[in-house]
Amino acid sequence: MNKESGFTWKLGMFVLIGLLLFVVTIYLVGKQNNLFGSTFRLKSHFKSVSGLKEGNSVRFSGINIGSVDGIRLTSDTCVLVELVIKKEFQEFIKSGAIASIGSDGLVGDKILTISPGEVNNNKTVKDNELIASRGSVEMEDVMRSVKSSVENAGVITAQLAEFSYKMNNGNGVLSRLVTDEEFSNSIKTTLTNLQASSNNFARFTDKM
Repeated sequence: MNKESGFTWKLGMFVLIGLLLFVVTIYLVGKQNNLFGSTFRLKSHFKSVSGLKEGNSVRFSGINIGSVDGIRLTSDTCVLVELVIKKEFQEFIKSGAIASIGSDGLVGDKILTISPGEVNNNKTVKDNELIASRGSVEMEDVMRSVKSSVENAGVITAQLAEFSYKMNNGNGVLSRLVTDEEFSNSIKTTLTNLQASSNNFARFTDKM
């Protein structure tokens, strides 16, 4: 009898702990997804969501204020993103606000950030209002730009090397001007005489 009572007691504790963990999990998930408390909704159109998923955080001024509730493709060039925002933050978001997609750190999850728009716009957003969006910078575009810059740097380096070689080994005027002292002095004398002639002509014109 004592063994049965001990087994029943252990089973009851196990079930109670399981229920407690279940309730705590439901509460945390509900709090994260704004299931408890007052909320309102916003919408925004994007050409590309860049890996954004339902449940990702929505931030305003660095504070988590809601989550992404839905992502729908409305056309071949437009994605509608629906947001659930805590009601307490509605007064701070104006109609000119702009939504953009970023990353939580260098390699973190995607997040949606709401930034203030026009400074003089004091009209608070309404429930289900559509706000403007700003396209995100794609990593492929960044890598393509870096690759192009590296290729251009390689071309410039090759041209400088060729120019230096010709300067050191060529017989052109520029090479002689740099390396041949007699030729350089001749050029300087010519320029001096030209300047003197110009000054004389200027004085003659003034006297005339």
